[in-house]
Amino acid sequence: MYFTPAVYEHAAKLIGRTPWDVSRNADLLVQAHETAFNMYHHSPVIIGIDIYNLEAEAYGGIIEQPSGTGIPSISGHFCSSMDDITGLKAFDPKTDGRLPVILEAAKRVKERLPDATVMVPLSGPFSIASNLVGFDTLLMATMVDPDATREALLHLAENELFFAREARANGLGITLFESAATPPLISPAMFNEVELPALMALIRGCNDIMGEAVSCVIGGDTATVIESLLHTGVGYVICPSETDQHAFMATMERFPDVMVRVNMNPEIISRGEMTSVKAEVDRALVVAAGRKNVCIGTGVLPFESDPNVVHAIRDYIASQAR
Repeated sequence: MYFTPAVYEHAAKLIGRTPWDVSRNADLLVQAHETAFNMYHHSPVIIGIDIYNLEAEAYGGIIEQPSGTGIPSISGHFCSSMDDITGLKAFDPKTDGRLPVILEAAKRVKERLPDATVMVPLSGPFSIASNLVGFDTLLMATMVDPDATREALLHLAENELFFAREARANGLGITLFESAATPPLISPAMFNEVELPALMALIRGCNDIMGEAVSCVIGGDTATVIESLLHTGVGYVICPSETDQHAFMATMERFPDVMVRVNMNPEIISRGEMTSVKAEVDRALVVAAGRKNVCIGTGVLPFESDPNVVHAIRDYIASQAR
């Protein structure tokens, strides 16, 4: 049993910079993620801060600078309909948006940290679409015109393979992120009917490009859709703290070769009260018990998380595993 925190915006805190500053600068991304790895030795190291904004910005969307240490977010929406999405030209990961910055930073981190597994984040089609048109518009489209929505998502999935190929060409791994498509944000039926064909096309395409089964991170109440996700050929999933984790893990028994990260509640970690933190670790260890391909995770570490608490969790898990 091992422990791996999910480090994105928290990496900015470790070098005393804001998420905005780090998210747009290759030098700062390298410094932040190298510092985080040297501190936590987590795996994988995923290069990015606001990981769900990259593709929307590459298509032409504008990312808004937040105040203070807030996380950058999309400003307005680049598209107004599913037809607009279907008509989008594929972005070029070598030139468009911050994708070149992410790829450059990831290559440099890989060179500087030969012991680290370095990956770049790819957004799933539903998450990209929600940034392009807005979640409310996307949700309405899935109900009113599921065929057009499915076509738009398939188009985004096809375009995303250009990013995967560029990552592979640079010797980098990839992790897919698709939490906008999670229940209860959409229903399990909607997930299967509208989202799953595009997600399956993306995962299987990425598997072919990378030569291995890739990871797909979907938070939320995923116990209701995990079996559908597993049939895409994914090789690594998370068991979110916000779902029925025991039901989730019961489904996973039929898929012993898939790696599972059992997430703890990041709010408890952020508060840092050690009695509560240890109780949460104990709870996660019970969920993970008996599985070979399993690790314990934090969920996304909030910016303000205390590194001492993260270290204490790592040490406590190690002591319980002996």
